[in-house]
Amino acid sequence: MALPVDFITRTRALLGNEYEKLEKALQDDAPVSIRTNPAKGLQLTQGTPVPWSLSGYYLPERLSFTFDPLFHAGTYYVQEASSMFLEQAVRTYVKGPVTCLDLCAAPGGKSTDLHSVLPQGSVVVSNEVIRTRSHVLAENMQKWGYPDQIVTNDDPEEIGKLTHLFDLIVADVPCSGEGMFRKDAGSTGEWSVANVLLCAARQKRIVRDAWNALKPGGMLVYSTCTYNLEENEENIQYFVEALGAEPLSIPTLPEWNVCQALKYGNPAYHFFPHRTKGEGFFMAALRKPEGEIEAVRLKGKDKRQKQKQMPKAPAEVDGYLRGHDWVDVWEGATLSKLSPGCFAVYSALSGKLHLLASGIEVGTCKGKDFIPSQSLAMSTMLDREAFPNADIGWEQDIAYLRKEAVSLPAQAPKGYVLLTYKDHPLGFVKNLGNRANNLYPQEWRIRSGHNPETLRIL
Repeated sequence: MALPVDFITRTRALLGNEYEKLEKALQDDAPVSIRTNPAKGLQLTQGTPVPWSLSGYYLPERLSFTFDPLFHAGTYYVQEASSMFLEQAVRTYVKGPVTCLDLCAAPGGKSTDLHSVLPQGSVVVSNEVIRTRSHVLAENMQKWGYPDQIVTNDDPEEIGKLTHLFDLIVADVPCSGEGMFRKDAGSTGEWSVANVLLCAARQKRIVRDAWNALKPGGMLVYSTCTYNLEENEENIQYFVEALGAEPLSIPTLPEWNVCQALKYGNPAYHFFPHRTKGEGFFMAALRKPEGEIEAVRLKGKDKRQKQKQMPKAPAEVDGYLRGHDWVDVWEGATLSKLSPGCFAVYSALSGKLHLLASGIEVGTCKGKDFIPSQSLAMSTMLDREAFPNADIGWEQDIAYLRKEAVSLPAQAPKGYVLLTYKDHPLGFVKNLGNRANNLYPQEWRIRSGHNPETLRIL
């Protein structure tokens, strides 16, 4: 891999004698890592733990993730190991349920991690400004299956109008991507000093715009996948001076070989590939100064919903989910169920932001029929006994995930059947007896029509 000359010059000045070690590391293969979903109980038979993550693992080789039904079932997420360091900030400073915003969330790595480590009762709002990426984000959040989730598609400027709504904001901001050179060699051709400066200015704007939405005393976690000072230490110093932010220390262990800030002396953390087993990553945690709180009022009930003529779902629908005193929210003929905490946040956002998904989409009324949604199948709150289950094996499961015709066991009853793989739900079919209608979402389907010659899956 040929590195840009200006990158070499700048990074050598930054790292001194260590630069040659970094350059050598960038020629090596990138490690492969995943994070398991604690709520779905995947039992790994391979891998070694990522030291700073409770559920992260390095794999001995890259797997055929596209062809692993366990991946589509949301039992694990493929994530770069260095990024899992977010858990350390959350576990250190978050001790009770919070309202959290993942500001630049697509494709969902940080959001899924947040759901796994935040205290029970927390609500995570996952936002992505780019429309196409926001739909990928919504898909991944539904696969992860946690109930207290909301996905939005808005600019940080709009989010900043929500005064003092969030206890925690995670801002994994768009950056020049120096830390990803090893995983995406083509990105070196897009790198330039001008783009570094453009990214640094954009990052300042993003945080400034969203800052008003953070409660006084709340925490913002800032991160990039790049090495340079402009996008990292210099931006942190700007937030300290311009916003009054207080940098917070995050515990590390010596054997992790995490590098401290390279300028200004604020607590901040660099992951370099020649030091740690992972890609380039930078992170800092900032506390907003205490002050008078003008918070968004969270409403308990949406009176407008009561005034509308809502569809009526069959009585058995109330038994599809376990736990919670669920609140019903209808969008046309589609029913979602939200916990009271999630509904309060939903009510605060409704009419102010573009909401793509909220809580658990349960299904849609169509005539006298109620069609269960993919979100329900993926939910960690699904009552499995509400539907007959069928495990049809890898080949049939892949056909299902391609949205092709599948064959059910002869003893499968007519009606809606939940397909599983190794006892993990994949989605629904409607068994008509002579055939089964595949209900897997068209936009989620596996597009490759060819199976790998050598199948490597968990």
